[in-house]
Amino acid sequence: MQSSIIRPGLLVSLKTSVRGGVSYAKVTLDADHVEGDGRVARWETTRQITDAEEYERAIGVRGKARSLIHGACCPSSFGLLCPQSNEDKLREAIDEAQTLANEHNKSASHSRVDVYVITGRVADSDEQAARAIGSEVRELISAMEQGVRAADPAAIREAANKARAMAGMLSNDVQEKVTAAIAEVRQVARDIVRRVEKSGVQAESIVNGLRLKAIDEARFAVLDLVGGDDADALTIPVAGRSLELDAATDAKPTTRTAPAIDLGA
Repeated sequence: MQSSIIRPGLLVSLKTSVRGGVSYAKVTLDADHVEGDGRVARWETTRQITDAEEYERAIGVRGKARSLIHGACCPSSFGLLCPQSNEDKLREAIDEAQTLANEHNKSASHSRVDVYVITGRVADSDEQAARAIGSEVRELISAMEQGVRAADPAAIREAANKARAMAGMLSNDVQEKVTAAIAEVRQVARDIVRRVEKSGVQAESIVNGLRLKAIDEARFAVLDLVGGDDADALTIPVAGRSLELDAATDAKPTTRTAPAIDLGA
């Protein structure tokens, strides 16, 4: 049986919204008609906010609620991932987000903040999850390397930040290698900034011929554990169960818990 590259945890689906307090009125100025070889239409939309202060407060509460839940998770291209070690933190974040929304809803006259969360268990033996997470980590490793080859500190840092967030879902040995790769490229980014700004060195000359040993080791760690470039080589059996997250007693906003989610490709 092959090792898994991932830690057990949760796939978290988050939906937040602000309802009420704003309305839109659309007036057709120019109906759809032929113009030359194409078609043209024009509208005018008027937005009206009933209570600007309350509406801004609702937007702020919604943003804070999202930030709390995001803070307990690893963002990915296919949703939020919460490592098992962060599940208590996630519960606390959901409770706090609910409290913020409830407090706003009790005092507001025109707007309502809703927070909905659905979770599905991701087992460390889940083949589809390993494929998905492994693919994303490989892409981020490549993005870090491409940023170095392009001598682009901003691109290096962006990819490194995303990789650091995803590292929370990786098994210990793979996480160590990915973390080392992140440290390696961050050092390159610092060198580029320092030497270019202080010494006037051409950025390209700093990275020419540079060997990224930690990047190579991280890439091979991920490839080895997911069966190389051929994702179908994975032979990890699928297993999973749902995690029960206690919902708040208030009717809304609510936390809804779903059965395990299939992370099919």
